[in-house]
Amino acid sequence: MAVSLAHVGPAPLSLDAHVAAVSGPRHGAVATFLGQVRDHDPSVDGMVTHLEYSAHPDAQEVLARIARDSCPDGAELAVTHRIGLLAVGDAAIVAAVASPHRAQAFEACRDLVERVKAELPVWKREILADGSHAWVGIR
Repeated sequence: MAVSLAHVGPAPLSLDAHVAAVSGPRHGAVATFLGQVRDHDPSVDGMVTHLEYSAHPDAQEVLARIARDSCPDGAELAVTHRIGLLAVGDAAIVAAVASPHRAQAFEACRDLVERVKAELPVWKREILADGSHAWVGIR
C-alpha cells in the first residue's frame, strides 16, 4: 500500500497530476474522483457563486491518516482537498487510486472520498448571488 499524495491546501487542483502520481507498470486500473463547486445546493435557497473552505490545523494529518487507512494492499493513492475561496466549476477535491484491477480501484476511490467527506475537519461557507452566505458541514 502506498500513499503518493495526501494534501490540504489552497493551490488549484489537477486531475492529471493525481493520475500521474499513482500510475505505474504494476497497475492495470486508475479510478478517479473530481469534486467540483456547483452553482446550487438543495439545502440552501439561492444561487451559489463561490465556496470558501476552511480547515482545522490538524486537517493535513487527518487526511494522511484517512489516505493510509483507505489504501488497499497493492494499490497506490493520491488525494488533495482544496481550501480557500473557490468559484463555481473549480475542483474542491481530487482523488486517484491505482490498483492491479478495476474493482479494487473503484471501491477504494469511493471509500476514500466518502471517508474524507465524513471525517476531514474542513468546513465550507456557501456564498450566494444575493450576497448572503450559509455554512455547510459544521459538525
